[in-house]
Amino acid sequence: MNEITTIRPSTPKDWETDQEVRWCPGCGDYAILKAVQRTMPEIGATPENTVFISGIGCSSRFPYYMETYGFHTIHGRAPAVATGVKLANPDLDVWIITGDGDGLSIGGNHTMHLLRRNLDCQVLLFNNEIYGLTKGQYSPTSRVGTRSPSTPFGSVDRPARPCAFALGSGARFIARGIDVHKNLPSVLKAAHAHRGAAFVEIFQNCIVYNDDVFAPFTEKANAGHQLWLEHGQPMVFAGGTKGIALDTERLTLKVVDIADGDTSGVIVHNVTNRAIAHMLVEMPFGPFPMALGVLYDDPAPTFESAVVAQNAAASEGKVADLQKLVSKGQTWMVEKEPHAI
Repeated sequence: MNEITTIRPSTPKDWETDQEVRWCPGCGDYAILKAVQRTMPEIGATPENTVFISGIGCSSRFPYYMETYGFHTIHGRAPAVATGVKLANPDLDVWIITGDGDGLSIGGNHTMHLLRRNLDCQVLLFNNEIYGLTKGQYSPTSRVGTRSPSTPFGSVDRPARPCAFALGSGARFIARGIDVHKNLPSVLKAAHAHRGAAFVEIFQNCIVYNDDVFAPFTEKANAGHQLWLEHGQPMVFAGGTKGIALDTERLTLKVVDIADGDTSGVIVHNVTNRAIAHMLVEMPFGPFPMALGVLYDDPAPTFESAVVAQNAAASEGKVADLQKLVSKGQTWMVEKEPHAI
């Protein structure tokens, strides 16, 4: 009689390690860590089939705190290591943890190529608009005027927009979340369900060097400035009193008032609409709300599936013979010459 083995579903506790979590008290990374640990059981993931890979920075301590396989790699190179891991074992569930400096500065080139290749993985970019680990220098996403040890008179750099960068690099999934928001697990689940490179920007508060930089839309009192997108639903915010419509004359977005719940003129969100996704990621905060949730989701064949298929086609009907391979092409014999007298 065969014994039936029942696999016990995991719990958030199963994803915690015995390592002391070492971030500054109040850091948004704590909330992201808990959100990920809560999400893993709900998506049916298993620790032995999961890999977390990071570069350098405060966020990159993440693999130490997840009871999975993990790599704490070098600055900006997590995408390269993740590509090797996924090609070596395409069945693994690969998560990349990076920051605005690690992923968009020294690692910008690697992030771009991972996204355009469409490797099946989840990229979580913690954006706090500052270099926290190295004591508060301005980062690629820091706003004009940001004062820091490296820009004491205020940064004059025009900041990069992570989601615009990802979309321009060819990413097929773009989303945004907030470190402490209850909707973050839903965003993580959607990213995991996507087959291909899923890019998630998470607004993360650095309480020491850039505290409350996102407060105008993350604070509870400012929740009306959040536009949480849902596929097939009208783009409404501010408690349903305002919406996003298309200005057909200028081909831009505009904010409209909603009276008596009439959303007939409001855009219905379609996650496969790349043109609207571009408008949403470039939508300036202040005149507009901050677009959150899944902005774009349109799957395409993945990089590793193409590589596996190519290798299978190349080896079809062939027998592995190393000696034959190294002897292929021109060969010659080297004979020992007699010593000169």
